[in-house]
Amino acid sequence: MSKRDYYDLLGIPKSATEADIKSAYRKKALEYHPDRNPGNHEAEEKFKMVAEAYDVLSDTRKRGIYDQFGHAGLQGGPGGGAYHGFNSADDIFSAFGDVFEDFFGFGGGRGSSRTRARRGRDLQIETKIDFIEACFGVTKEVSVAHNMPCDACGGTGAKAGSSPETCSYCRGRGQVQMSQGFFTISTTCPQCQGQGRVVSEKCAQCFGRGTVNKKKKFDVKIPAGIQEGMRVMMQGQGEAGENGGPLGDLYVYVHVKEHEEFDREGDHILSEIQVPFPALALGCELDVATIGGAAKIKIKPGTQSGDVFRLKGEGVANVRTGRRGDHLLHVQALTPTKLSNKQKKLLEELAVDFGTACAGNIKKKKKNFWERLMEE
Repeated sequence: MSKRDYYDLLGIPKSATEADIKSAYRKKALEYHPDRNPGNHEAEEKFKMVAEAYDVLSDTRKRGIYDQFGHAGLQGGPGGGAYHGFNSADDIFSAFGDVFEDFFGFGGGRGSSRTRARRGRDLQIETKIDFIEACFGVTKEVSVAHNMPCDACGGTGAKAGSSPETCSYCRGRGQVQMSQGFFTISTTCPQCQGQGRVVSEKCAQCFGRGTVNKKKKFDVKIPAGIQEGMRVMMQGQGEAGENGGPLGDLYVYVHVKEHEEFDREGDHILSEIQVPFPALALGCELDVATIGGAAKIKIKPGTQSGDVFRLKGEGVANVRTGRRGDHLLHVQALTPTKLSNKQKKLLEELAVDFGTACAGNIKKKKKNFWERLMEE
């Protein structure tokens, strides 16, 4: 089943500003909020869908990719696939704690935890593909080293069998207040560094960090029609978040190798064909190379050097619409550099017959008396 357009889900135009996106999301989220629709599975699904739309459109980089590639550019986890979105409403509260606090008056999780979850850092890598792979799409294996939640402690940083304890200094708030005269200043708790929790017995594998650095390999599905410098987003393949926050994203920047025979202009393919001038004058059928293989074209008699043949639908698929461009063939007359005596003689006779400028340099046969008489 195809996914709905994100702009349509929020009921906004593609020219919507950041403020428009936030306002539209606020209205939709209030309408479908689980606390307002208890037990309503349809409302919960719509709540997740509008949250997914907001997650993409509120992020400048994700929105740019979506506007350029559509859903095809927002890749998921290993093996590719479309943007995963959110599995539950709790995932949404974790990801947009600050937004929900602004909109609804409560924090990131239900029950309002003082310690906010933080989203993981985005990563970027580069990969190189062939010209033809860019035209038709390809799946490439990539590897990236990044911080992932520790398997031994589940990301808590605490030794197996134990768990983090509420910070006694700030009582779990992550901040402490200092009063001086009429002023009250809040600062980050020096004991827990704003986490609200402390780990007494640290995990032996991650040493209390909750994350470990791992090198991971997975497949990225590069869509057909991608161009040099474009990127594909891999949802959830970035750095691990803090305090249970969601993973960041991975951006794969694509570089396309040049082709010996073909050039590209948008969705069109450009190439040249060299045709012997007798074939241009008399006409013929030729086999020509396209990105999809050999194709036949018919050269009409009298075709000129510099003429262009258009092969409809033999270009590159547009990365958003899927419609293919055309292949434009530029004709170049092929002039021989070496001639046999016979070929040279025939060309000289042809030049005399056409009365071309170079014909004056060709020695003409002397006319006899009767030929000169007929001309008078």
